[in-house]
Amino acid sequence: MIPGMNPRKMKQMMKQLGMDIKPIEDVQEIVITTASGRYVFDQAEVAVMKMQGVVTWQITGEPRFEEAVAVIPDEDVELVAGQAGVSAEAAKAALVETKGDIAEAILRLSS
Repeated sequence: MIPGMNPRKMKQMMKQLGMDIKPIEDVQEIVITTASGRYVFDQAEVAVMKMQGVVTWQITGEPRFEEAVAVIPDEDVELVAGQAGVSAEAAKAALVETKGDIAEAILRLSS
């Protein structure tokens, strides 16, 4: 809002520009998922703005970041276990530590 401007006048100006902003009420949680993890907004204010046919969503709040958990295929576990001569559990643990890097997991277990 522009300081000192009447809220009614502001709405009128926005309407003349073809701008419409509406809040989304009762937002419980917002999650944005990326390859590296998830941004989770437990409490956020959300508004939808329409201007000249373009819809924009605005999120205001502080997210917490949850790092992505590596999905380790069974075939990778078997390969690492066989190459390093260790149990499947040890191979999987090494793969999780190396974020799925097979060569690095084998090197760690072999040294």
